[in-house]
Amino acid sequence: MDQITKILDRLLALHPKEIDLSLGRMYRLLEALGHPEQRLPPVIHVAGTNGKGSVTATMRAILEASGKRCHVYTSPHLVSFNERIRLGSNGKFVSDPVLYEALHRCEEANGGEEITFFEITTAAALLLFAENPADVLLLEVGLGGRLDATNVIDRPLATVITQVSMDHEKFLGDDLSVIAAEKAGIIKPGVPVICAAQEDSAMATIARQAARNKAPIEVFGQDFAAQEDQGRMAFQDEDELIDLPVPVLGGRHQFSNAAVAIAALKAAGMLPNGDTIAHGLKTVNWPGRLQPITSGPLHDLCPEGSEVWVDGGHNPGAGISIAQFMGEQEERSPRPLYLVSGMLTTKDPVGFFRPFHGLARHVGTVPITTTPTAREPEDLADLARCAGLEATPFQSLDAALADVAACAAKDGEPPRILICGSLYLAGEVLARSGLAPV
Repeated sequence: MDQITKILDRLLALHPKEIDLSLGRMYRLLEALGHPEQRLPPVIHVAGTNGKGSVTATMRAILEASGKRCHVYTSPHLVSFNERIRLGSNGKFVSDPVLYEALHRCEEANGGEEITFFEITTAAALLLFAENPADVLLLEVGLGGRLDATNVIDRPLATVITQVSMDHEKFLGDDLSVIAAEKAGIIKPGVPVICAAQEDSAMATIARQAARNKAPIEVFGQDFAAQEDQGRMAFQDEDELIDLPVPVLGGRHQFSNAAVAIAALKAAGMLPNGDTIAHGLKTVNWPGRLQPITSGPLHDLCPEGSEVWVDGGHNPGAGISIAQFMGEQEERSPRPLYLVSGMLTTKDPVGFFRPFHGLARHVGTVPITTTPTAREPEDLADLARCAGLEATPFQSLDAALADVAACAAKDGEPPRILICGSLYLAGEVLARSGLAPV
């Protein structure tokens, strides 16, 4: 076991709960560390249920195309914990020695006190961001917003709220307006808010919070927009129309995500010229989101000519976007769609699977080996059936893919396979396919 794994295991044991939303422990540790949160580069703070990672990756690509040095904090990771922290230029993940030193300093400063894993690792990230030069910090919320460990920033350049959907109800509430209120907790007095399109109840909640803080708010579809136009993307707000390439990330929802990223950079005073934006949009990389798998051991298990995709989306909102993309693929090139899915016990499988009714031929449910909170395949298959899909449980990813191969042999045509339902499962697929983020 390496040093990083050992120290992360120790930090996991500092609190009996994986999640316990509060800011008190965070402020205590930050004070012991000399308040690194007060010495950060300018911050753009990003909350939301779906699209946070894509928006952040798009902002990073545009900023780096303009020569800016970006610190980036995202979660969770797909394969390696280091993916959560990017330092400075070129989008490189923090190295093991640098990460270990920061974690060790936080462990010592914490003195064995009770603190959650996300809180103490976020403190380590803030320590690194404070002590390494950069032009901007793109800071993604872990869970919620109001009581999230990242919400220790007094005055960011801008706050961003991506699509709000039902997720993490155990911690955030089971009503969309209540969840939106938690996300809107990152809004700060006078700081611009850039907001994705929302359902009415969520939008009303976010708008009220912005009004209370006298924070100017711009909303996708009202104050700015992006749409496909003859194979290009047209971004428009009240000031200008910018002709740009279409997003390289798959799915129609990425037009909205790209527009939110551009509007956020503009609100933060960091948007470069159109040519630089275009160059940045061509380089966006966000693994595990509608990512094609074209080679590797798992692909080799699939029938010749198969089209294989992996996506880590895991809530009803993500299910809608992913199913829409798969529907578009079906219109362009018809072939039978098979889902191979694993999910956590904290998610809503019925809500996730329902948009695939009438689109997916079959769901093979599988275990996830990298987390103790995964649903049993039998349980997940029952829930997929509740969503109107045919489903069969399997004891491994390989077995599920072998079954798809057998079905495809009977069909006589190569299938379209979507491995989906969890970022943990997406990470396993990428690691086994030699596509771990670097």
